[in-house]
Amino acid sequence: MSNKPNPQGFLYEERNAIAIITLNRPDKLNSLTFEIYRELTDTFAALTDRREVRVVVITGSGRGFCSGGDVHEIIGELFQRDMAGLLEFTRMTCDLIANIRGLNKPVIASLNGTVAGAGAVIALAADLRIASEKAKIAFLFTKVGLAGADMGSAFLLPKVVGLSKATEMLYTGDFISAEDALQAGLYNRLVPLEELEKTTMEFAQKLADGPGFALGMTKAALNRELHMSLEQALEAEAQAQAICMLNPDFKESYQAFVEKRQAKFNQI
Repeated sequence: MSNKPNPQGFLYEERNAIAIITLNRPDKLNSLTFEIYRELTDTFAALTDRREVRVVVITGSGRGFCSGGDVHEIIGELFQRDMAGLLEFTRMTCDLIANIRGLNKPVIASLNGTVAGAGAVIALAADLRIASEKAKIAFLFTKVGLAGADMGSAFLLPKVVGLSKATEMLYTGDFISAEDALQAGLYNRLVPLEELEKTTMEFAQKLADGPGFALGMTKAALNRELHMSLEQALEAEAQAQAICMLNPDFKESYQAFVEKRQAKFNQI
């Protein structure tokens, strides 16, 4: 069990087994600094062992979810670095994505507004994306002369929207509307801005009240089977399911059905 995170660069609260991370630089569309990158990376790592948390929501304050790296505090400073220093930074950004994907709990990106650059990849790395109608999105790396493949986007995006659509989005770096992102399968749900928090928290609470062990096993399987053949995936799922059958949640679900009541699942 880990201590409750206490980041300085963004807001953090826990509510009914849900951790809520709110990027909080609204005057700069919640752009990221070196410190915020590190704190986000460390927070997602710490949440692995925090039993009080069963679901994580990440969102933004103001008009944007996240506009990516701060132009002055990150991008301007990178021109002073040599290759080793640049690689240190790019690997750090990838550590954040690895920790989001590796967290054994559902992560929901609640997209209140503009989603761009690194912010788009953070949203992509989440398990689910619930967006407001104002949440346009762009993987805009090529716009600034960088590879469209950044922080795992060339790995993750084709698996979400398909290779052809991912290629278009990563080549052009253009914004697409929230409606187009929903149509492409990048967003799971699209709601009016005034309903975003309520919709997100209801969905998060549904997952938080569910079988945390089984959800963690499901996320692990989704990650692992990206690299497997069908035969390997079938064997992996057979083993994972047998493990879940030994967890008390499986018996609790059966007893709740027999007794015609709501199941009460254990903590992870």
